[in-house]
Amino acid sequence: MAVRFIHTADIHLGKTYRHSGSEQIRYQDFFRTLAVIVADALAEQVDFVLIAGDLFHTGQILPQTFALTIETLQPLKDAGIPCIAVEGNHDWIHRRDSISWMEALSQMGYLKLLRPSRTEDGGYQFATFDEEQGAGGHLLIGDLNIYGLGYIGAQAGTHVARICEAVTTSNNLLLFHVGIWSFSPVEIGNMKPEEALPLAECFNYLALGHGHKPYIVVTPDKRPYGFNPGSPERVNFGEQKYDKGYYLVRAEKGHFDHEFRPTDPRPMQAVVVDLGGATDAEQALGTFREHLTAVMGSLSDSASESRRPLIDLKLTGKVGFHPFELGREQLRTVLDEVCQPLHVEIRNQLSLVSRGSADEGAGKSLANIEQEVLRELIEASSDYKGSQDELVELSLAIRDLVLRGEAEDDELLALLERSEGSSALEAGVDP
Repeated sequence: MAVRFIHTADIHLGKTYRHSGSEQIRYQDFFRTLAVIVADALAEQVDFVLIAGDLFHTGQILPQTFALTIETLQPLKDAGIPCIAVEGNHDWIHRRDSISWMEALSQMGYLKLLRPSRTEDGGYQFATFDEEQGAGGHLLIGDLNIYGLGYIGAQAGTHVARICEAVTTSNNLLLFHVGIWSFSPVEIGNMKPEEALPLAECFNYLALGHGHKPYIVVTPDKRPYGFNPGSPERVNFGEQKYDKGYYLVRAEKGHFDHEFRPTDPRPMQAVVVDLGGATDAEQALGTFREHLTAVMGSLSDSASESRRPLIDLKLTGKVGFHPFELGREQLRTVLDEVCQPLHVEIRNQLSLVSRGSADEGAGKSLANIEQEVLRELIEASSDYKGSQDELVELSLAIRDLVLRGEAEDDELLALLERSEGSSALEAGVDP
């Protein structure tokens, strides 16, 4: 008997950017993506849907997130299409004496949450799923045996033998929230390919989750057995280089034909701008605008809410002004004009250009070195251009007065007033 199903994972409902004007829009992205998968399941008339962990972004979700999840899954329940899931590391609730949101959805009939029990000697028992209790570790749909195992952490590879020992049926599928080293982009919660290989003898289809990049694991004789669809929406910066989608699978007599169906995630882009050589913040901002326009194009008139990009911005290079003079608000103004990003993360890695090497300082007097250090600090601010010599002289004069113990308030005030007056005259204004 042939069965058809959708295999997805890492939905991350509830993910957003807190304390941001884009919070609600980004929050809806993940529900919109799941709704599309649900609609595809109905259109394709699949027999069931698999979610291989991380339905939620966190185990402690808001009531609004729970309500929207029910609303999004309702069409599957109404159509009688089982939604079979396991818990991922993000779904975990740390107080095991409390019922999790995943368990609640299972008891309400929106999910069939698969979770095996453990024996006294550390083995696994995959009890038949109890529809009344909404609990169990095994389901039979058609002639396909479906087993479920959530996230078990970094020691997953050492559990493989015990998992296989607990399975005595044929034509098997394992829903498992785990990554495979060399394939998965995440660094924790993985097993080595050689540790996973025995699962290929026990299960015809290993339905993976955890890593947000799609990949397929094969046996030494090139038989595909492990399938990871990745996250259907871009969850974190860096995922713009990954395809996004889910698997539509047809299974018959132990043979599985898979098709990767792409989704339409929110645009995401990493932008690196080299501002090296800029002498002041104004020049740097102009260079930034030119580079951003060339990379992103002008989207200000056409960007809809669903197309506004997520941007990871990094500024690099040695500049002739203090990096903090290039403020975030200035950068955001240019970003809004050019591409209207929904959200941007800015990493300012600019550095102040050095005025000379260590060799150039050899043989110089302490006074000369002090003057150069002061000048470099003062020139770091564009506000003091044209007054560097005077401010260096003023700083040294104040230093000398303090060191001699002659720093009377009136004298210090006179020095500052003299400086303000001469600067105003140079600027052509009445002091």
